[in-house]
Amino acid sequence: MKLSKEVKTAILVISGIVFLIFGINFLQGVNLLDGANTYQTEFDYNALAESSAVTIKGNNIGQIKEIKYIPETRKTRVIFAVDNDLKFSKNSKVRMYASGLLGDNAIAIIPGTDTEMAEDGAMFESEVEKGLIEQLSGNFSELSSDLGTTLKTADTLLIGINGLIEDTSDSGLKNAIAELNATIKSFNALSGSINSLVAKNEANLTSVIKNFDSISANLAVVSADLKKADISNTLGNLDTTLANVNNLLAGLDNGQGTMGKLLKDDKLYDNLEVASMQLKELLQDFKLNPKRYVNVSVFGGKNKDEYVKPEDERQ
Repeated sequence: MKLSKEVKTAILVISGIVFLIFGINFLQGVNLLDGANTYQTEFDYNALAESSAVTIKGNNIGQIKEIKYIPETRKTRVIFAVDNDLKFSKNSKVRMYASGLLGDNAIAIIPGTDTEMAEDGAMFESEVEKGLIEQLSGNFSELSSDLGTTLKTADTLLIGINGLIEDTSDSGLKNAIAELNATIKSFNALSGSINSLVAKNEANLTSVIKNFDSISANLAVVSADLKKADISNTLGNLDTTLANVNNLLAGLDNGQGTMGKLLKDDKLYDNLEVASMQLKELLQDFKLNPKRYVNVSVFGGKNKDEYVKPEDERQ
Protein backbone atom coordinates (compact mmCIF):
# COMPACT_ATOMS: atom_id res chain seq x y z
CA MET A 1 0.00 0.00 0.00
CA LYS A 2 1.34 3.36 -1.01
CA LEU A 3 1.30 6.09 1.65
CA SER A 4 0.44 9.62 0.62
CA LYS A 5 2.71 12.56 1.31
CA GLU A 6 0.32 13.81 4.03
CA VAL A 7 0.47 10.50 5.93
CA LYS A 8 4.26 10.38 5.69
CA THR A 9 4.47 13.96 6.97
CA ALA A 10 2.14 13.18 9.91
CA ILE A 11 4.19 10.09 10.85
CA LEU A 12 7.38 12.11 10.69
CA VAL A 13 5.96 14.89 12.91
CA ILE A 14 4.58 12.44 15.50
CA SER A 15 7.89 10.57 15.60
CA GLY A 16 9.75 13.83 16.14
CA ILE A 17 7.46 14.77 19.04
CA VAL A 18 7.90 11.34 20.64
CA PHE A 19 11.68 11.50 20.33
CA LEU A 20 11.65 15.03 21.75
CA ILE A 21 9.66 13.89 24.81
CA PHE A 22 11.95 10.91 25.35
CA GLY A 23 15.02 13.13 24.93
CA ILE A 24 13.85 15.73 27.44
CA ASN A 25 12.97 13.08 30.03
CA PHE A 26 16.22 11.22 29.39
CA LEU A 27 18.19 14.43 30.07
CA GLN A 28 16.20 14.80 33.30
CA GLY A 29 17.10 11.26 34.33
CA VAL A 30 13.74 9.62 33.61
CA ASN A 31 13.44 6.70 31.24
CA LEU A 32 9.88 6.41 29.94
CA LEU A 33 10.49 2.86 28.75
CA ASP A 34 10.96 1.67 32.31
CA GLY A 35 8.05 1.40 34.72
CA ALA A 36 7.77 3.87 37.59
CA ASN A 37 5.91 3.90 40.88
CA THR A 38 4.29 7.09 42.11
CA TYR A 39 4.30 8.23 45.71
CA GLN A 40 3.03 11.34 47.45
CA THR A 41 3.67 13.60 50.40
CA GLU A 42 2.47 16.97 51.75
CA PHE A 43 4.26 20.19 52.79
CA ASP A 44 3.08 23.29 54.61
CA TYR A 45 4.85 25.51 52.03
CA ASN A 46 5.42 24.99 48.33
CA ALA A 47 8.95 25.74 47.17
CA LEU A 48 9.07 23.07 44.47
CA ALA A 49 8.31 22.95 40.77
CA GLU A 50 7.04 20.21 38.53
CA SER A 51 9.92 18.20 37.08
CA SER A 52 12.07 19.01 40.13
CA ALA A 53 14.43 16.18 40.97
CA VAL A 54 13.83 13.31 43.40
CA THR A 55 17.06 12.00 44.88
CA ILE A 56 18.36 9.43 47.33
CA LYS A 57 21.79 10.00 48.85
CA GLY A 58 22.53 12.55 46.11
CA ASN A 59 21.50 10.26 43.24
CA ASN A 60 18.73 11.28 40.85
CA ILE A 61 16.06 8.55 40.87
CA GLY A 62 12.94 10.34 39.62
CA GLN A 63 11.07 13.60 39.35
CA ILE A 64 8.01 15.44 40.64
CA LYS A 65 4.93 14.83 38.48
CA GLU A 66 2.25 17.01 40.05
CA ILE A 67 1.89 19.72 42.70
CA LYS A 68 -1.53 20.80 43.97
CA TYR A 69 -2.96 22.59 46.98
CA ILE A 70 -5.43 20.68 49.20
CA PRO A 71 -7.92 23.11 50.80
CA GLU A 72 -9.08 20.55 53.40
CA THR A 73 -5.63 20.11 54.91
CA ARG A 74 -4.29 23.53 53.82
CA LYS A 75 -1.21 21.77 52.62
CA THR A 76 0.55 21.28 49.28
CA ARG A 77 0.45 17.73 47.97
CA VAL A 78 3.42 16.62 45.89
CA ILE A 79 3.15 13.51 43.70
CA PHE A 80 6.45 12.13 42.42
CA ALA A 81 7.56 9.16 40.33
CA VAL A 82 10.43 6.81 41.17
CA ASP A 83 11.94 3.91 39.24
CA ASN A 84 9.98 0.76 40.14
CA ASP A 85 13.20 -1.15 40.74
CA LEU A 86 13.72 0.92 43.90
CA LYS A 87 11.70 -0.06 46.93
CA PHE A 88 11.31 1.90 50.17
CA SER A 89 9.98 1.00 53.57
CA LYS A 90 6.67 2.39 54.75
CA ASN A 91 8.28 4.56 57.43
CA SER A 92 10.59 6.35 54.95
CA LYS A 93 10.45 10.14 54.91
CA VAL A 94 10.57 12.73 52.14
CA ARG A 95 12.77 15.76 52.84
CA MET A 96 12.66 19.07 50.96
CA TYR A 97 16.11 20.64 50.55
CA ALA A 98 17.94 23.31 48.56
CA SER A 99 19.58 21.63 45.59
CA GLY A 100 21.59 24.47 44.04
CA LEU A 101 23.05 27.94 44.33
CA LEU A 102 20.26 29.45 42.23
CA GLY A 103 17.57 28.73 44.83
CA ASP A 104 16.25 25.52 43.22
CA ASN A 105 14.77 22.97 45.59
CA ALA A 106 14.34 19.22 45.34
CA ILE A 107 13.11 16.33 47.49
CA ALA A 108 15.13 13.47 48.87
CA ILE A 109 13.89 10.11 50.12
CA ILE A 110 15.24 9.17 53.54
CA PRO A 111 14.84 5.35 53.75
CA GLY A 112 13.33 3.96 56.95
CA THR A 113 14.20 0.82 58.90
CA ASP A 114 10.85 -0.95 58.51
CA THR A 115 11.01 -4.17 56.55
CA GLU A 116 7.56 -3.72 55.03
CA MET A 117 7.85 -1.97 51.63
CA ALA A 118 5.59 0.89 50.55
CA GLU A 119 3.19 0.19 47.74
CA ASP A 120 2.55 2.28 44.63
CA GLY A 121 0.67 5.47 45.60
CA ALA A 122 1.71 5.37 49.26
CA MET A 123 1.82 8.62 51.29
CA PHE A 124 5.15 9.37 52.97
CA GLU A 125 5.72 11.61 55.94
CA SER A 126 7.48 14.87 54.99
CA GLU A 127 10.05 17.12 56.59
CA VAL A 128 11.98 20.24 55.54
CA GLU A 129 15.70 20.69 55.73
CA LYS A 130 16.81 22.68 58.78
CA GLY A 131 16.90 26.39 58.01
CA LEU A 132 14.78 26.07 54.87
CA ILE A 133 11.54 26.77 56.79
CA GLU A 134 12.88 30.09 58.06
CA GLN A 135 14.11 30.87 54.57
CA LEU A 136 10.72 30.12 53.04
CA SER A 137 8.78 32.14 55.63
CA GLY A 138 11.31 34.95 55.28
CA ASN A 139 10.88 34.90 51.53
CA PHE A 140 7.12 35.21 51.88
CA SER A 141 7.40 38.10 54.35
CA GLU A 142 9.98 39.82 52.18
CA LEU A 143 7.73 39.33 49.17
CA SER A 144 4.87 40.96 51.07
CA SER A 145 6.95 43.93 52.16
CA ASP A 146 8.48 44.31 48.71
CA LEU A 147 5.01 44.19 47.19
CA GLY A 148 3.83 46.95 49.54
CA THR A 149 6.85 49.09 48.67
CA THR A 150 6.27 48.46 44.97
CA LEU A 151 2.61 49.48 45.27
CA LYS A 152 3.55 52.65 47.15
CA THR A 153 6.12 53.50 44.49
CA ALA A 154 3.62 52.85 41.71
CA ASP A 155 1.06 55.03 43.48
CA THR A 156 3.59 57.86 43.82
CA LEU A 157 4.49 57.49 40.17
CA LEU A 158 0.86 57.66 39.09
CA ILE A 159 0.30 60.75 41.23
CA GLY A 160 3.31 62.40 39.61
CA ILE A 161 2.08 61.49 36.13
CA ASN A 162 -1.38 62.86 36.91
CA GLY A 163 0.12 66.09 38.21
CA LEU A 164 2.26 66.41 35.10
CA ILE A 165 -0.72 65.84 32.82
CA GLU A 166 -2.96 68.30 34.71
CA ASP A 167 -0.24 70.98 34.90
CA THR A 168 -1.13 73.81 32.49
CA SER A 169 2.06 75.82 33.03
CA ASP A 170 4.88 76.12 30.52
CA SER A 171 6.55 73.04 32.00
CA GLY A 172 3.36 70.97 31.97
CA LEU A 173 2.62 68.08 29.65
CA LYS A 174 -0.51 69.75 28.29
CA ASN A 175 1.46 72.78 27.17
CA ALA A 176 4.15 70.54 25.65
CA ILE A 177 1.51 68.57 23.72
CA ALA A 178 -0.11 71.82 22.54
CA GLU A 179 3.23 73.14 21.33
CA LEU A 180 3.92 69.84 19.59
CA ASN A 181 0.54 70.04 17.83
CA ALA A 182 1.27 73.64 16.77
CA THR A 183 4.67 72.58 15.44
CA ILE A 184 3.12 69.71 13.46
CA LYS A 185 0.50 72.09 12.00
CA SER A 186 3.20 74.57 11.01
CA PHE A 187 5.19 71.78 9.42
CA ASN A 188 2.11 70.63 7.48
CA ALA A 189 1.49 74.21 6.29
CA LEU A 190 5.13 74.55 5.23
CA SER A 191 4.96 71.22 3.43
CA GLY A 192 1.84 72.39 1.57
CA SER A 193 3.55 75.65 0.59
CA ILE A 194 6.59 73.76 -0.70
CA ASN A 195 4.37 71.41 -2.71
CA SER A 196 2.48 74.39 -4.19
CA LEU A 197 5.75 76.16 -5.04
CA VAL A 198 7.11 73.05 -6.73
CA ALA A 199 3.88 72.60 -8.69
CA LYS A 200 3.91 76.23 -9.90
CA ASN A 201 7.57 76.12 -10.93
CA GLU A 202 7.61 72.60 -12.28
CA ALA A 203 8.38 73.81 -15.82
CA ASN A 204 11.24 76.02 -14.61
CA LEU A 205 12.66 73.23 -12.47
CA THR A 206 12.50 70.87 -15.45
CA SER A 207 14.34 73.43 -17.57
CA VAL A 208 16.99 73.92 -14.89
CA ILE A 209 17.50 70.17 -14.62
CA LYS A 210 17.83 69.90 -18.42
CA ASN A 211 20.37 72.76 -18.45
CA PHE A 212 22.30 71.06 -15.69
CA ASP A 213 22.30 67.83 -17.69
CA SER A 214 23.57 69.74 -20.74
CA ILE A 215 26.33 71.41 -18.69
CA SER A 216 27.30 68.04 -17.24
CA ALA A 217 27.51 66.58 -20.75
CA ASN A 218 29.68 69.50 -21.92
CA LEU A 219 31.96 69.11 -18.93
CA ALA A 220 32.27 65.43 -19.72
CA VAL A 221 33.29 66.28 -23.31
CA VAL A 222 35.82 68.87 -22.09
CA SER A 223 37.28 66.44 -19.59
CA ALA A 224 37.55 63.81 -22.36
CA ASP A 225 39.35 66.30 -24.63
CA LEU A 226 41.71 67.25 -21.80
CA LYS A 227 42.38 63.61 -21.21
CA LYS A 228 43.24 63.09 -24.88
CA ALA A 229 45.47 66.21 -25.03
CA ASP A 230 49.18 65.73 -24.38
CA ILE A 231 49.24 68.07 -21.39
CA SER A 232 52.36 66.54 -19.91
CA ASN A 233 54.34 67.21 -23.12
CA THR A 234 53.05 70.79 -23.24
CA LEU A 235 54.02 71.38 -19.65
CA GLY A 236 57.43 69.89 -20.36
CA ASN A 237 57.97 72.30 -23.27
CA LEU A 238 56.81 75.19 -21.10
CA ASP A 239 59.33 74.21 -18.43
CA THR A 240 62.10 74.11 -21.06
CA THR A 241 61.12 77.54 -22.41
CA LEU A 242 61.06 79.05 -18.93
CA ALA A 243 64.47 77.54 -18.24
CA ASN A 244 65.87 79.12 -21.44
CA VAL A 245 64.36 82.48 -20.51
CA ASN A 246 65.94 82.22 -17.07
CA ASN A 247 69.31 81.46 -18.67
CA LEU A 248 68.92 84.42 -21.03
CA LEU A 249 68.04 86.77 -18.19
CA ALA A 250 70.96 85.44 -16.17
CA GLY A 251 73.29 86.13 -19.14
CA LEU A 252 71.98 89.66 -19.49
CA ASP A 253 72.47 90.21 -15.78
CA ASN A 254 76.07 88.93 -16.09
CA GLY A 255 76.77 91.24 -19.07
CA GLN A 256 77.01 88.47 -21.66
CA GLY A 257 76.26 89.22 -25.33
CA THR A 258 75.48 92.53 -27.00
CA MET A 259 72.42 93.25 -24.89
CA GLY A 260 74.28 92.25 -21.74
CA LYS A 261 77.19 94.56 -22.55
CA LEU A 262 74.75 97.31 -23.48
CA LEU A 263 73.11 96.93 -20.08
CA LYS A 264 76.29 96.45 -18.04
CA ASP A 265 79.18 98.24 -19.92
CA ASP A 266 79.38 101.89 -18.84
CA LYS A 267 81.91 102.75 -21.58
CA LEU A 268 79.49 101.69 -24.29
CA TYR A 269 76.86 103.87 -22.73
CA ASP A 270 79.24 106.84 -22.65
CA ASN A 271 80.29 106.27 -26.28
CA LEU A 272 76.67 106.10 -27.35
CA GLU A 273 75.97 109.32 -25.48
CA VAL A 274 78.94 111.07 -27.19
CA ALA A 275 77.85 109.74 -30.59
CA SER A 276 74.36 110.99 -29.94
CA MET A 277 75.70 114.50 -29.14
CA GLN A 278 77.87 114.53 -32.26
CA LEU A 279 74.95 113.44 -34.42
CA LYS A 280 72.90 116.23 -32.92
CA GLU A 281 75.61 118.80 -33.72
CA LEU A 282 75.93 117.42 -37.26
CA LEU A 283 72.26 117.74 -37.90
CA GLN A 284 72.23 121.26 -36.45
CA ASP A 285 75.17 122.29 -38.64
CA PHE A 286 73.50 120.74 -41.68
CA LYS A 287 70.41 122.74 -40.93
CA LEU A 288 72.31 126.04 -40.52
CA ASN A 289 74.82 125.57 -43.34
CA PRO A 290 73.32 123.31 -45.95
CA LYS A 291 75.55 124.70 -48.67
CA ARG A 292 78.58 123.27 -46.95
CA TYR A 293 77.25 119.81 -47.66
CA VAL A 294 75.28 120.38 -50.89
CA ASN A 295 76.93 122.84 -53.37
CA VAL A 296 75.06 123.20 -56.65
CA SER A 297 76.37 125.83 -59.05
CA VAL A 298 75.10 126.19 -62.58
CA PHE A 299 77.93 128.48 -63.73
CA GLY A 300 80.65 127.07 -61.55
CA GLY A 301 80.76 129.95 -59.07
CA LYS A 302 81.78 129.54 -55.45
CA ASN A 303 79.56 129.84 -52.47
CA LYS A 304 80.12 133.18 -50.91
CA ASP A 305 77.62 132.85 -48.06
CA GLU A 306 79.02 133.39 -44.64
CA TYR A 307 79.48 130.33 -42.43
CA VAL A 308 77.18 130.18 -39.39
CA LYS A 309 78.43 128.29 -36.37
CA PRO A 310 76.13 125.89 -34.57
CA GLU A 311 74.74 126.89 -31.21
CA ASP A 312 77.20 124.71 -29.34
CA GLU A 313 80.19 126.33 -31.08
CA ARG A 314 78.95 129.87 -30.42
CA GLN A 315 79.36 129.54 -26.76
